[in-house]
Amino acid sequence: MIKIRGLTKIYTDGQRELRALDNVSLDVKPGEIFGIIGLSGAGKSTLVRCINMLERPQEGQVLVNGIDMTALSKGDLRKARQKIGMIFQHFNLLSSRTVFGNVAFPLEITGIPKAEIRERVYELLRLVGLEDKADSYPAQLSGGQKQRVGIARALANRPEVLLCDEATSALDPETTTAVLELLQDINRKMGLTILLITHEMPVIQQVCDRVAVIENGRIVECGPVLDVFTRPETEEARRLVRGVIDIEIPPDLLEQHANGDGPLLKISFIGDSAGRPIMGALMQRFPVMVNILFGRIDHVKDTPFGTLVVQLSGENEAIAEATEFLAGQDLHVEVLRDV
Repeated sequence: MIKIRGLTKIYTDGQRELRALDNVSLDVKPGEIFGIIGLSGAGKSTLVRCINMLERPQEGQVLVNGIDMTALSKGDLRKARQKIGMIFQHFNLLSSRTVFGNVAFPLEITGIPKAEIRERVYELLRLVGLEDKADSYPAQLSGGQKQRVGIARALANRPEVLLCDEATSALDPETTTAVLELLQDINRKMGLTILLITHEMPVIQQVCDRVAVIENGRIVECGPVLDVFTRPETEEARRLVRGVIDIEIPPDLLEQHANGDGPLLKISFIGDSAGRPIMGALMQRFPVMVNILFGRIDHVKDTPFGTLVVQLSGENEAIAEATEFLAGQDLHVEVLRDV
């Protein structure tokens, strides 16, 4: 749905150059929720503004549903943008217009008949749960309600892609969860492709299928969210993940058991294996004792994953057989300290 190839954006300030995007390439599949995450100044907002050509890159291509946005004339670009919805951090609602008027605005610009506008606006207000607020003004709404109006407005022209630039960063956690659930519902019902820009890892964790980590204008890691959460490959990704889930084993735990009997194993559970009584089966099947030293479980979307650190004690042969058994149970087993 979205193909980005070699995108470079440079800002100049007198004699200095700031390379906000540096040879960025990405593919966003049709119908997925794709997240782009990075710290402030990493290039996230510049990237999303280059996708709909609010900023023109010096180099590279942006293709949305096969249309090269970088090659369009101003007139063709205006038409192409009608198929790209945009949600902003600070809502960008027109204070002089009611909720109905804000959602109707993009339809009025395109010359849609009034009767059709009315039908479409109320259809969208029902979708976002604000049908009873049609005659209210933005100043009378909560932050979450304002963002729901922004979502309805972004969907007015039946876009193929929805771009969300820090759409939840101005909201409290409870409202953030509600807005993200709404976006997931829209994604499921409409098959809409959503590109979500954020600096909040919990947002990625809750709704995204895949994620790209951006740092200093470069994509440093990209993959399924579950992989990035459970096996981050770069320090930037590890730092972002630690803000939500501390995947590191406490050093004092390892020191405390450094000279104990039996090996220390780190066992990673993903998906169905997280709910199976594997430790119980292990102790029933092999003459070993299992001392659970550390454990936690969490979720990425609907997929559970967790980590256990255990110490096995018993005869060497039984320990070796037990370790082999664990490795064959669709688990990732890492020996932190051998016998």
